[in-house]
Amino acid sequence: MKITHHKSVWTVLLAMFVMVRAGSILANPTIESIVAEELAPAGVVIEIVMADGAGLSWALPKAQDYIKRLRARFPGMPIAIVSHGNEQFALTKKNQVSGQPIHSLTQSLVKDGVDVHVCGTYAGWRGLTEDDFPDYVNVSAAGPAQINDYRALDYRHVVIGNED
Repeated sequence: MKITHHKSVWTVLLAMFVMVRAGSILANPTIESIVAEELAPAGVVIEIVMADGAGLSWALPKAQDYIKRLRARFPGMPIAIVSHGNEQFALTKKNQVSGQPIHSLTQSLVKDGVDVHVCGTYAGWRGLTEDDFPDYVNVSAAGPAQINDYRALDYRHVVIGNED
């Protein structure tokens, strides 16, 4: 009797793990899965969050590649980027000269209709305000809340982070 109960507990735990894992995959689709969809989603929000302050040097080009693929499949689809880790500080006015390639790419993305946001809360913890960022960067009250706002509009949510 104990063995049967033990097996049923493990079966339930395994089933729960599979459901949680499937839910996380559905919650954060890949670019490939979005491009494979028959109909265009309402939009896509690309979350960038990492500990590496220089992370935008590789994350923004990766996001740009994602955007090209998405727009090739669904022209005109709304896309936003929300940066809310240490990488966001590369987008300050102070770093416009030293981080010129990142700023140029950000301006190009904005010109192509991509909304680029940083986290005002995290910036505030570092003593920065909205005035410390150029006009082409939107300073949201909180990065995670901004992502949730996009998700509430049925945007697909894609993450670029330290594990990439």
